[in-house]
Amino acid sequence: MENMQNQAIRVEGLRKSYKQLHVLRGVDFEVAKGSVFALLGSNGSGKTTIVKILTTLLKHDSGNVTVNGFDVALKPDGVRQSISLTGQFAAVDEILTGRENLILIARLRHLRNARQVADDLIKRFGLTDAADRRASTYSGGMRRRLDIAMSLVGNSQLVFLDEPTTGLDPEARIEVWKIVKELASSGITVFLTTQYLEEAEQLADQIAILDKGTIIVSGTLAELKKLFPPAKVEYIEKQPTLEEIFLAIVGKNQEN
Repeated sequence: MENMQNQAIRVEGLRKSYKQLHVLRGVDFEVAKGSVFALLGSNGSGKTTIVKILTTLLKHDSGNVTVNGFDVALKPDGVRQSISLTGQFAAVDEILTGRENLILIARLRHLRNARQVADDLIKRFGLTDAADRRASTYSGGMRRRLDIAMSLVGNSQLVFLDEPTTGLDPEARIEVWKIVKELASSGITVFLTTQYLEEAEQLADQIAILDKGTIIVSGTLAELKKLFPPAKVEYIEKQPTLEEIFLAIVGKNQEN
């Protein structure tokens, strides 16, 4: 029971199909509270389907899925009130300013001090200079920062980031990484999907690799490196990269 209390997410035997297409074929994993969990996989591997099920946007066919102690099928309202979601595309209103976007979300969440909440997030995310400009004038990195700030209105303790840096330039990607590290250091649980191996290596406490609808391996980066052949000692001991581990494991899975 104590272990259950330390889990933000618990997934057992998760399956989802669309007619003859089996997208998820029995997925199992757990996410500890206050950790950064990276779900790693190529396009079409089922990452976004898992996020949609965990955030109650899609019903699963079978399996047990618990988020923040709420069963997603039986208590979807409880799940929604305890999480936030940032999708692959920034969901900001481009006609409104950055500040107006944040105030709007705060009011939709029925917060009394909407303007103060917006001001605090503007400072936290380094948007002070751009706060009163229309979001349509923002760069990709600024728009993503605003998008993540909007998802934090209401102090959610579990944040879903579905491929948050797809389409961003390297500088903007590093900005988002910094935000994720700050969220984790403040005790927020982050569930991150990505197809960037370096992103998972930089950010995650736990990494799960999804391939053909199943999780083929899960663990810390150090644990995944142990699955790789021992490092060759030449002038220095060369440690395998996550890319090498990913290609080796996915390659074996395809052979099987």
